[in-house]
Order: sequence, then structure tokens, then C-alpha cells
Amino acid sequence: MVRRDLLKAAVLTASAAGAATAARGATHRRASPPMIETRDGAQLFLRDWGSGPPVLFLHAWALTSQSWQYQMSALVEAGFRCIAFDRRGHGRSSDPGGGYDLATLADDVADVVDALKLERFVLVGHSLGAAEAVTYLLRHGEARVRRLVLVAPTTPYLPRTADNPDGLDPQVTAFGQRAFRHDLPGIVGANIKPFVVPETPASTIAWIETMFGQASLQAIIETQAAFSVADFRAELPNLTVPTLVLQGDADASAPLALTGVRTAALIPGAKLTVIKGAPHGLILTHVDEVNAALLEVVKV
Repeated sequence: MVRRDLLKAAVLTASAAGAATAARGATHRRASPPMIETRDGAQLFLRDWGSGPPVLFLHAWALTSQSWQYQMSALVEAGFRCIAFDRRGHGRSSDPGGGYDLATLADDVADVVDALKLERFVLVGHSLGAAEAVTYLLRHGEARVRRLVLVAPTTPYLPRTADNPDGLDPQVTAFGQRAFRHDLPGIVGANIKPFVVPETPASTIAWIETMFGQASLQAIIETQAAFSVADFRAELPNLTVPTLVLQGDADASAPLALTGVRTAALIPGAKLTVIKGAPHGLILTHVDEVNAALLEVVKV
């Protein structure tokens, strides 16, 4: 009897909450398409939540727009419109068989911005998404972007070279690409732990692995090849958009000293915020700290 009463109460509460949400949604409903077609015919799956000043999120390498859900939910509650899309070859977007260079990916961002007629939006990119964000600004200009947030960026330059002696060993990247072609799930599973923290639940790790599984092998390999050699050192000083670089000091994928510190130093006036103990996947492991930093930016 007690269990039946509890279930009944839960159903009534859920129904009431659903009705309230529906009522709010009626005032926020837009004609935004669930899919946006790019200039070369790719179909991009879109998430468009809330209303108010717009914030556009670009997801990390091999993940999907779903990875931003904790940040989008918090910002929608604070009165912002949050938009994210699955990169081509990822998630629910189409797999066009090409266009995984940074220039084309940045043009995809521009197509989303144009389709939704976004103006004065905050642009937020995580990991590869940060490189996409910077490339978008360099190719399409800064006029429509009022703030830039680079979360655990892969900028300015990752590989170890004569003029970048502290960079990552290119042979390791090349080995990873060869290994992906033979056992993608195994490589992801063996290397997922540094992306999160030791106390991350197994269910969250499984969810991250599921997102990896929704990206095509070609997209995973070619996008990694693109961002792993991209050099933004000469271009970053030309940016004028107010910028926050947000990163953890336990980032094993894109070490803070190599990426976030140098990126913030190169962009005029950029602010660097470091979250203690946060890994590369900080948007999933350090949700409260990331959300607080984003809210501070978007409310300006």
C-alpha cells in the first residue's frame, strides 16, 4: 500500500511538472529545424533550448552535443537560449564522408549561425570545439560574437617540433590513429580514465563511451588529424573578442601549460581560469565549477 501511494504521488508530481514545463515551452517555442543543412549538403542535428540571449556550444572531439547538457540546462534556467549541434559524422548528424578539416567544420558553425540568425551570441568550445570556435572567428569574423569561452582547448599548437619542444609526441598520435582502425572500442575503453576523475561513476564512463560510439571511424581519425597539427600561434593575437580560457590543472589530453596557459597569453586581454583537479572532461566531472564560470561570462 505504501509503495503504491508513493508511486501515485510520483506520477502526480511528474504530471504537474510536465504541465508546467509545457506551459513554459509554449511561450518559448520556435520554428528552429531539428536538422540544419550545410553548404555542402551535410545534415547537422540541432539542440535548441530555452529563450533569451543566445549561447552556442561546440563539443569535443568524438563526443556529441549531448555532452553539454549539464551546462545548457543551467544556462536555460538562468534565462539564456542554449544551442548545440552534433558535428558532421558524430551523433545524429549525417556522415558525409568528408569535410573533417577545420575550415569546413568552421563553415558548418557559420551555417548554423546563419540558419538560426544568431546575433551577439556567446561562443563556447570544448577541446576540438575550441579550435573550431577560433577557426570560425578567423574565417567569418567577430561581428556576431560578443564573448568567447575556450574550455580545455587544443590551441595554440600541440605537436612536438623544434620550435615547440614541450609539445606532444606526434608518433603517439599516429599510433593512436592506427590503433583506432583495428579496435576503436578497446582503445577508447583503455584510455578513458584520464578524461575523467577516479571517482567518476561507471555509468558516466559508459555514457561517454556511448557518445564515442556514435561517431564514425573516419570522422574520429580525420578530425584528430586536423586538430593535432593545427597551428594558431600567429592568429590568436589577432582576436579581439573578450575571451575566457577555462581548464583543469589535471588535463592529461591537452596539458594546461601547453594549451590553456599559452592560448590565454596569446589572445589580447584573455582571462585564464584554472579548476583544481579537473581533467579534460571537466564539463562532466566539475559541473558546478564550469557552470559558475560560464554564468559569470554570459551574464556580462
